[in-house]
Amino acid sequence: MRVLILTPTAFPSISGNAITAERWRRALTKKGIAVKVLESEGLNPLSFLAHLQRFSPNLLHVHHAFRAGALLVDPRVALQRTGLAVVASPGGTDINVDLGIPERRETILRIFQSARIIVVQSPEIIQSFAKHLPDLADRIVRVPKGVCWFGDETYDLRGAAECTPENVLFLLPAGIRPVKGNLECLKIMERVHDMRPKIRFVAAGPVVDVEYAGRFEQDMNRFTAFARWIQAIPSPAMRSAYEASDIVLNTSYSEGLSNCLLEAIAAGRPILASDIPGNRWPILGEDGDLPAGCLYDLRNPEDFVGKAIRLIDDEDFRKSLSRAARSRKSRLSDVEDEADGLIAAYNAALAKS
Repeated sequence: MRVLILTPTAFPSISGNAITAERWRRALTKKGIAVKVLESEGLNPLSFLAHLQRFSPNLLHVHHAFRAGALLVDPRVALQRTGLAVVASPGGTDINVDLGIPERRETILRIFQSARIIVVQSPEIIQSFAKHLPDLADRIVRVPKGVCWFGDETYDLRGAAECTPENVLFLLPAGIRPVKGNLECLKIMERVHDMRPKIRFVAAGPVVDVEYAGRFEQDMNRFTAFARWIQAIPSPAMRSAYEASDIVLNTSYSEGLSNCLLEAIAAGRPILASDIPGNRWPILGEDGDLPAGCLYDLRNPEDFVGKAIRLIDDEDFRKSLSRAARSRKSRLSDVEDEADGLIAAYNAALAKS
């Protein structure tokens, strides 16, 4: 089997899409699948067709229907890929944001309708399809998301944040773009710092939206008393960075299933995350699970502040969330199980005509 994975960004970028595609590539390769990962951003249709011809895949996996799939609706590409089996996996913004934007909706629908199989990685995305795109329900295959670390390098996150032992360190691992709420988080953290001067805040992630990142940097420069921006923590050192933090943040307005939340759970870190569909399952778990973190109301900054203050002041509470995360870690899917699920989905797609 020869699989071409088309994704908005590719490794060594440290975006969520790039990390997911690289995790798939490594695990599938170990299973004997020939895999090529291709970054769609900045790729024109003719260059894409050249890659398609050189690699000659028998299956195309489009990861993110709008941001990667837009290439496929170009008439030149559509003509050349006739007969090529397509599997699609939605990004969180595909269903939660872009499907409601008329000029993007058509592209998303065309990609999903051309896909023989749609791979989803969380129960909440299945529910979203049932609500918004029920006609596609028979194409959906759930493949639980795996968690892995790309290395065991050390990273002195606390040193980079100029932390002393008494500081409580918040870590926001996310590319800098509006949907991740980085700028809004920084402004709320200023209020938290006013109330609890011992906190420190690190935003870790590359520029994705240049205009938004410019505004984020301007504010970051005003908050150097407690805040730092690290654009690139090496992927092999991410585990070390998580473990050096006291609280992991997710302030997104839309998520499918965040790699960062699963990584925080795998690292045993307590979490403070926005109360959106994609964040509820990893934080709250299933029946009988203890929460691995706190959810806050995006519409109410005071809810964020109140829960952040409790996490700062109550070390026993933080420890209880860490214990819940560690107990859930053993039930997260590993990359081998995830690869087996992908291969089953690919075989199902190839069996359809």
